[in-house]
Amino acid sequence: MKSFRLKSALVVLFLSIAFVSCSNDDDNKTPAPTTKAALATEIKGPATGKVNEELSYDVTYVVDNACAEFDKISEVTIGSVKGLQVIAKYPSEVCTQQVPEPKKTVYKFKSAEKGTFEIKFKKSETEFLIQKVVIE
Repeated sequence: MKSFRLKSALVVLFLSIAFVSCSNDDDNKTPAPTTKAALATEIKGPATGKVNEELSYDVTYVVDNACAEFDKISEVTIGSVKGLQVIAKYPSEVCTQQVPEPKKTVYKFKSAEKGTFEIKFKKSETEFLIQKVVIE
């Protein structure tokens, strides 16, 4: 009788381990998308504005493949000059749409002071594309 109980306990233990170890919780996870700086090719928007008025600028940028999407606008420094850059998000899966079209996003600018300002977006590794705006 002891041998039957021991064998039953071992069978239950073995089946429990088999069910737990065959879990497929990790199978459905997709890798996180990657991000990369995109280079601006054009900035379109008003050349003048008023204090505390929000101005919208269309920023055109190029990406590596057609599956890329806009992620955010971040600050960047080239040498000692500060400016902005567009960050694009690339899916982790293989992209079958290889020919990218230029993409656009909107950048909002608002100043609490009068003056002439430069909106700078990274257009290459060494230079910015500059849009001047006069706030009156």
